[in-house]
Amino acid sequence: MAKLYIIATPIGNLADVSQRTVETLKSVYALACEDTRHTGNLLQLLGIPRPPVVFSNHEYNERGVAGKIVALLDQGHDVGICSDAGYPLISDPGFPAVRAAIQAGHEIVPIPGASAVPLALIMSGLPCTSYTFKGFPPKKPGALRRFLEQEVAMPHTLVFYESPFRVGKFLEEAAQVYGERQAAVCSELTKQFERCHRGTLPQLAKEFAEGKQKGEFVIVIDGNHDKKHKNEEENEDAIPEDAALPGA
Repeated sequence: MAKLYIIATPIGNLADVSQRTVETLKSVYALACEDTRHTGNLLQLLGIPRPPVVFSNHEYNERGVAGKIVALLDQGHDVGICSDAGYPLISDPGFPAVRAAIQAGHEIVPIPGASAVPLALIMSGLPCTSYTFKGFPPKKPGALRRFLEQEVAMPHTLVFYESPFRVGKFLEEAAQVYGERQAAVCSELTKQFERCHRGTLPQLAKEFAEGKQKGEFVIVIDGNHDKKHKNEEENEDAIPEDAALPGA
């Protein structure tokens, strides 16, 4: 049976591409791309021949394209999905096709690669054991405030994507909702000018207040530790003092 490959591509540094990614891109009959020009350039840089069938799969057409992908799979053709950078489906197109392929009985094969979320978490200096990825926030102020307030009591580290046009406004609003929490603003990950700015939300809001920034941004914000500590204390209280230790 044909397979649908979900292919992660480099987020900046071409050296991060894996041999498995290269072999998969060489092998698929059809390739659904967020931007066919961008993926075409990537194939050229990697010395990979263009697959027989290449077509767009972006946020405005992905529901309709899902049927085309399933039709190709039904005909016995392996299909790949890739976005411009990182993993498809993670704030990128691909979800409708995966759902449709699963419903049609086809196998889904993820091909691992670089992702901005774990990289930003690791370099932020904030807890990585439990986190919530929120993707891109709403653009309108009222919707943005409600979006941020959903997580105000949560103990998990929060991760957001944001446009260089709106990163300052986002940090300003986040500072109003979350107060003096520690945060990190990461940009141009894996690229030559990779940066990570750390500080409190008010400090970072002031730093990024002026105009458009350059690059792609991942913002990492500390969780509500008062809530976390309360949960830990409640869990400790629930364990009887004479409870047997594991292996005892």
